[in-house]
Amino acid sequence: MKTNRTKVLVTRKLPALVEARLRSSYNASLNLKDKAMNQSQLSAAMTEYDALIPTVSDKIDTPIIQTPGRRVRIITNIGVGYNNIDIDTARAEGVAVSNTPDVLTDATADIALLLILSTTRRAYASERKLRENRWNDFSLSDGLGSSVQGKTLGIIGMGRIGQATAKRAIFGLGMKVIFYNRSLVSNLDFAAEQLGSIDEVMTQADVVSIHAPGGGSSPLINAAHIAKLKPSAYLINTARGDCVDQTALIKALKTGQIAGAGLDVYTHEPQVPEALRLLDNVSLLPHIGSATLEVRTAMGMLAIDNLDAFFAGKTLPSKVA
Repeated sequence: MKTNRTKVLVTRKLPALVEARLRSSYNASLNLKDKAMNQSQLSAAMTEYDALIPTVSDKIDTPIIQTPGRRVRIITNIGVGYNNIDIDTARAEGVAVSNTPDVLTDATADIALLLILSTTRRAYASERKLRENRWNDFSLSDGLGSSVQGKTLGIIGMGRIGQATAKRAIFGLGMKVIFYNRSLVSNLDFAAEQLGSIDEVMTQADVVSIHAPGGGSSPLINAAHIAKLKPSAYLINTARGDCVDQTALIKALKTGQIAGAGLDVYTHEPQVPEALRLLDNVSLLPHIGSATLEVRTAMGMLAIDNLDAFFAGKTLPSKVA
């Protein structure tokens, strides 16, 4: 059993139940003001604490992990993704890393569905028209969106969230599903066709939804991929901002190369380019894929489960390094 001498730093404010559990089990330093820590503060924390609980917005790179006099032995990242952490360096330095998968699958798939509907039905442009008092009368021809029933949804990354999104699209919206995944996906309990390349998905789909991990040296979806989309197609991203070439996407949206996009993630969060914010054919959300009280609580509890296991010398429930 842990003692309160085990020092844990939490980089952002957590739901009350999670913070209460941390206080009861550890000497926990909480971020009650929910203000992001800078690189200097994160580096200093590595020498003062036994464990770090960051979020996907905290960049834990090689210089931070290799801080002289490092005390931190485990980083329990709150988020299914962990491309904010230099995993290779952590592994080489003997720092354990965990994440919080599974618990946010349905919430993120819900947001993907929200963005699919919001974007194809031009919800932002319509709401903006109403709020700016430009709605003068009912019209049968103005501001028309696109129906999704019978259309094809292309999914890039058929993992847990990709599959949950596919089910919602098939059984809730009446869409067909095609997908690309790096490895063969079998035993799906719904009808979906796996294609051999991203290009094939981009060419055939009416809506493309990204559910792949980020952190690559270059965007998974580049300008050439975007150019393969139909002029009537929509691109949805609830995965990671660096999955998509944001500059190429903005150009495609501005020129009408594609019909629209729905985004919950961005290349340099929380900065969102003004060129993107000014467009009427894009629905924008501030990275709220897992933002329900129930899910954020479950994520925090899983992070603590990993802490408990580590300091008890047991196998971590969701170890990534």
